[in-house]
Amino acid sequence: MTFFWSSWITLISFGCWAFILGVLLFVLKYKPEVEEDGTTGHEYDGIREYDKPLPKWWLVIFFGSIVWGVAYWVFFPAMFPASWNGLATVKVDGEDVPWTSKNELFSELESNNKVFTDNFEKNILVKADAAGATATLATLNELQATMRRSDNPPADLQAQIDEKVTELAPYVEKLSENPNALKVGSRLFLQNCAVCHGSNAKGAPGYPNLTDNDWLYGGKAGNILTTLHNGRVGGMAAWRDQLGEDGIRAVAEYVLSLSGNQNDYDLDQTKVAQGKVIFHEPTNCVLCHGPDGKGMISAGAPNLTDNIWLYGGDRETIRETLRYGRAGVMPQWETKLGNERIMLLAAYVYSLSDKTGKAPETAMANTAATQPVATKEATAN
Repeated sequence: MTFFWSSWITLISFGCWAFILGVLLFVLKYKPEVEEDGTTGHEYDGIREYDKPLPKWWLVIFFGSIVWGVAYWVFFPAMFPASWNGLATVKVDGEDVPWTSKNELFSELESNNKVFTDNFEKNILVKADAAGATATLATLNELQATMRRSDNPPADLQAQIDEKVTELAPYVEKLSENPNALKVGSRLFLQNCAVCHGSNAKGAPGYPNLTDNDWLYGGKAGNILTTLHNGRVGGMAAWRDQLGEDGIRAVAEYVLSLSGNQNDYDLDQTKVAQGKVIFHEPTNCVLCHGPDGKGMISAGAPNLTDNIWLYGGDRETIRETLRYGRAGVMPQWETKLGNERIMLLAAYVYSLSDKTGKAPETAMANTAATQPVATKEATAN
């Protein structure tokens, strides 16, 4: 709120308070003329008016509410809140800060989160034989708090945070085998992730399937932790202007010849040959997808040789992808969920994924049996 509006609200509040108090004092001091029988001489419908004092209990409540209002103005930022923080404080990040509704919310969230983290450490980590994660979590929390409070954090601070996140990977693997941890992780997934990935985690067009072994950014516990902490931004450039429509069709035909669903199409071998040349130009597709089209985890580029496609692997969809590009965002969950909940969520996702390393053909058959359009994990994995 601006100083102008906070000033007007304060002045109006003081004015109302002074007016009500003035009316009350006037009524208390006012002594009307009374008749010999003690009445004021006013009568209406047989009811005569007496001059009796106001009830003591009513006066106590009335004056008490005024005193309470003045105390409220002093303890809380009700008078000129732009410049008066009040006397009341709450504890946020271990420090006493002036009371505001925002700070009170943060304080209550921290209090509730402490209950959760204490239970997490005592009843989940210990029983999953992962108590060693406690020290790493404590260090990670301190580093993240330093990052939040610092306007100019040290250059290597983020690298230290990423290192500590990676150190939690072995404990996530242990949690993925603990029923209690998976129960909590599944609730977290349904509350936060199911809106995009589905309640069964099998995704949908544009949203990755988390139950197979096809991961753009890696499916190990450490990779999943990093994805949840930092998020991912996936981008497929639009090639319509660079390649033209003929180039788009040629490259799409070549990609189709690489993919696991090529047998469903009669390929134009002339276009396949033309597309191969365009694909392998140093600044074109090969830069991210590699010379064999199997993609690169470091770049988040998908494997084009299977039939697992995020947006669909049919001829026209591939052409559309090449023409207009694709953009996908996996949000970061570090600030919303915290480290402990992310560990549980990562453990649940890790438990769902196919860690058997099946051959692409086998994985293909499993995916085709569970969803009508296979998907390529592009942004969340």
